[in-house]
Formats: sequence, structure tokens, C-alpha cells
Amino acid sequence: MPRLVPPVSNDASSHALRMEVRAFLAQQLAAGAFRPSIDSWLCGWDEGFTSALAERGWLGMTVPRQYGGHGRSFHERFVVTEELLAAGAPVAAHWIADRQIVPALLKYGTEQQKSHFLPRIVSGECFFAIGMSEPDSGSDLASVRTRATQVDGGWSLTGTKVWTSGAHRAHAFIVLTRTSAADPAHRHAGLSQFIVDLHAPGVDVRPIVSMNGGHHFNEVILSDVFVPDAMLFGEIGQGWTQVTSELSFERSGPERFLSTFPLLAHAVEITGKRRGPGDPELGRLVARIAGLHHMSTAVAGALQRGESCDVAASVVKVMGTTVEGDIADFADLETGDSTTESAEWLRLIAEAVDQRPGFTLRGGTNEVLRGVIARGLGIR
Repeated sequence: MPRLVPPVSNDASSHALRMEVRAFLAQQLAAGAFRPSIDSWLCGWDEGFTSALAERGWLGMTVPRQYGGHGRSFHERFVVTEELLAAGAPVAAHWIADRQIVPALLKYGTEQQKSHFLPRIVSGECFFAIGMSEPDSGSDLASVRTRATQVDGGWSLTGTKVWTSGAHRAHAFIVLTRTSAADPAHRHAGLSQFIVDLHAPGVDVRPIVSMNGGHHFNEVILSDVFVPDAMLFGEIGQGWTQVTSELSFERSGPERFLSTFPLLAHAVEITGKRRGPGDPELGRLVARIAGLHHMSTAVAGALQRGESCDVAASVVKVMGTTVEGDIADFADLETGDSTTESAEWLRLIAEAVDQRPGFTLRGGTNEVLRGVIARGLGIR
């Protein structure tokens, strides 16, 4: 287990940065640039808003200056992303690239890959997706069947990926494949990753439409897709180690407990009028969010120090997505006669109830992650 202590930071500078982001968001809201939404990091795709963030230096904050970045700390990035999520801002376009691809490229990418992709991510011009899950695989990534076969000058990829967020709009995705036959005794061996152009010949992106009509997920079918050797990501056979490293960033961030924060903010105001100040049920929800803020900040500090955070990240994800669902349930039960409720309150509740089933599934189901936590703590 890593030392879960918050990253060292200058409180005054962090506060100033937080106030700067809040002022920007207030201006954007006043101008009608966006409406606060639930799951804005998944559903809120707005490339114009992403460009506005890039202009202010709030994309690729941890990318070194030599690659066009800003050389800032994980803590500073955390402050910015937390404020954006709390406001329900539309950050989906750049989210995966900024959250997950940037640290992965810095750790495993070749110089060519870093020089090509990082400046474009920082400027808000390159969007990524992730190709992990497959039909009949789910959270069991060791069972992936997408195969990469070596050919002249590169690799030929064939297989299917599902729940690929934003693949219909992204430029590329990192795909987990099997490059050697599965070994029952070593299920995680023989896996490798590749950077695949989503517009390459043989790539077929098919929409997965949610029950509310939203289109965020996709099925991506790869049919003998050629990937040049230069787009091998990391080392052959090290895919599992690389993926688990990426998952710590995916599972521990503030998006794992702030997806329904805009609804909680409304609930504080509305429930306070109905139940009076000091309502214990609402207080518990606020307290849980506060605790998760500190936990997630501490994991960000551990990641900045290069420590392994598999277990800690899983704890944040399980606890965070649980409270997100509890906020949706709390608000839904608080809804009275629809003729007396504000349209904004009802809209946020409807979004939260629609999105609720996905909270504990994406990024690894909570059931699987409880197993990760138990094994990490030596519980059998």
C-alpha cells in the first residue's frame, strides 16, 4: 500500500488556482456556454469548451514543457478537474486523453509517440479512447481475445472491443491485445498494447445507445487492421502491467465521486428548505464526499511519487461510485409533485437515475474491485 498522504502543495497557490477556475466557470455559465450535467466527464462532449480550457493551460497540466505541456503538479491538475466536475462542465472530449493517456505516454511511450501525441492533447486537438473490455470478457481483462499478429512492418489486429467511450469522435485508442497464446498457468502473460488510428482501414465503430437515447459508448470491430511497429505501445508481453498502471489513474480520480455533485448541490438547497438545516441523511452524503476528496487527493500524491496504487485506487472507486448512486437515490426520493419542482432539479434527477446503473460498472465492476482490495490486503 502507498503512503496515502496528500501531495505537498502551496495552499495559497492552490486556493488561487481554484478561485481562478471558479471565476471562469461562472463566466461560462453566465454566457450560457453550458448547462451543468450529471456524468459530464462521460456525456458532456464539447470541443469548444475543451479549446477554452486549453487556452488557459488547463489541459496536459502535468506534461513536461518539452512536449508542449505546462510542467505542473498532479495536485494542481486535481484542483482544476475537481472544480470542473463539481460544476458539471462538459469535459468528455479531452477527459480520457488528459486523465489516462498522458501519464501512460509519459511512462511507456516512445520519444516519437510522445512528441507526436502529447502536444496535440495539450492543445485540445487530439482525443483518445480506451480499448480494453470485450464481449464475454467484462472486467476479466486477462481473457481478451483480440489478437495481434506480426506482419511485415507492423502488426495486424483482429477482434472486438466494447463500451469504448467516445470512439465515434476520438482520433485514436490504445488497444489491449493478445500477442501470444494464452497460458492457463499465467493468464496475464502474452498481452500487449497498440495505438490504433480509429479512422484506419478495417476499423468499424458501431454505436451502443443508452436507454435514454444517449450515445457515449461504442463497439469497435477490428478486421485485419494494420498497425505500424512505431505504434506498439510499451513492450511486447507487458500489456497487463501497463494496463493496471493506467487503471490507477482511471479509478482514483474525482470523477469517481463527483459525477452527481451538481445534483447534491441542488439537494442541499432544496432539502434544507424542506427538512431544515442539519438534516442527518444529507449531512452523511456531504461528509462522504469530503472524505473521498481527501482519499482521492492522497492517491494523486502517491501517483505523482510513482507509487503503485492499485488497491487504494480500487477503494476510491468502490466507495466513490457507491456514494454517487446514493446521491441519485436520495434526490429521487426527495422529488415531490412534478408540477411544484424546478425544471433544473427534475432534469438533473432524471439524468442521475438514467446514468446510475453505469456508476459501479465502468472502470471495473465494484464486485471485481472488492476482490482486488481483498487480495491486496491479504484477505482470503
